[in-house]
Amino acid sequence: MNVAILGVGTVGCEVANTLIKNKQVISARAGVEITPVIGVVKNLDKNRNVNIPLSDDLNAVIARDDIDVFVELMGGIDEPYNIISKILKNKKPVVTANKAMLAYHRYKLQNLAGDTHFGYEASVAGGIPIIKVLREGLSANHIQKIVGIMNGTSNYILTNMMQKGFHFDEILKKAQELGYAEADPTFDIGGFDAAHKLLILASIAYGVHGDPEDILIEGIENITLDDIYFANEFEFVIKLICVAKRNGNNVELRVHPALIDKNNMIAKVDGVMNGVSVFGDVVGETMYYGPGAGGKATASAVISDLIDIATNSSRPMLGYKKSLEGVNLKLIDSNDIRTKYYFRLKVEDNIGVLAKITNIMSQNNLSIDTFLQKPKKEDEDVATLFFITHTSLERDVKKVFSILEKESYIKAKPFMIRIES
Repeated sequence: MNVAILGVGTVGCEVANTLIKNKQVISARAGVEITPVIGVVKNLDKNRNVNIPLSDDLNAVIARDDIDVFVELMGGIDEPYNIISKILKNKKPVVTANKAMLAYHRYKLQNLAGDTHFGYEASVAGGIPIIKVLREGLSANHIQKIVGIMNGTSNYILTNMMQKGFHFDEILKKAQELGYAEADPTFDIGGFDAAHKLLILASIAYGVHGDPEDILIEGIENITLDDIYFANEFEFVIKLICVAKRNGNNVELRVHPALIDKNNMIAKVDGVMNGVSVFGDVVGETMYYGPGAGGKATASAVISDLIDIATNSSRPMLGYKKSLEGVNLKLIDSNDIRTKYYFRLKVEDNIGVLAKITNIMSQNNLSIDTFLQKPKKEDEDVATLFFITHTSLERDVKKVFSILEKESYIKAKPFMIRIES
């Protein structure tokens, strides 16, 4: 089986090199020899650690009759979508690791693919075979909930803030020096990378349509050591989590920092690792853990799709042939999310301030479960208050924050983290 690799960067090199290095075991599993015969690059002058022919003529490679499968590792959204569309129209199988493209174009690609194999295991959680888990291993289950840590950069930062007391800016800089974070880390720390992955999993689990703009996405950039202090006091950890949850005929999708009980399995996923918990109505909770990024982990997932193609292990791209539940499930508005909330408020340290805050909360359907005031240092002229609410509605929390922001006794922008049980 001849393979063309479109985009021979870190992952593309690992795919080619692993196919060559592990040729014997891959051939034994696939039943045929899988050979990388050409790689497409933009710059032929750049040195690459790979021993396959390279070309900068993408159209010529796509037109070759001797290519059996195309592996797309270019990155981007619209350009690779157009390229893959052209390949699928020629009835040639495709494997991709491109989560951003799938977040926007997965349903159009499914329609184009039809019975042509389209593999994308590498698009979510790197070396964790979570796509196969949902499409195959748990196919007898109604999926009740998915909770995942699916961005290693954010998880590395939060782990070091929790365990070693680093300030956010300090550990972000270290992550960049170690290669865990990009020079512009917005995509990772802002939650967008994780959101793309969540949308892909939600499509498999629930068949819901939606773009990143349709769901709640918040990043970790505003978390401070005050929040770390509170989390440690109450036996929580802070993680950037992805949540997909079914409520009746509605599906809730959200990506945000969350306070999680330290004893929860997902809370133990530290450093650059990823973890995904899936709750099925038959099997209960199952947990998947492993490296979520990097050339080797991603290449492992890409090659697993190539082996599926070689063995003709084909099924619909998103894993179902008709409506999963007999109804079309719909995304709920993020304002209708219900959960518990943690608030951090910087206020004047005066008599009556706490009463004013709790009065505003009670007038807007928020009730307090836990309250803590952090001891002041001698040089501080404001008090730091922490609250945990009972289960509340997102729109009520937003209304309370809009009121508090205008009050003169509030001395910094109020901050909130949702609590995931």
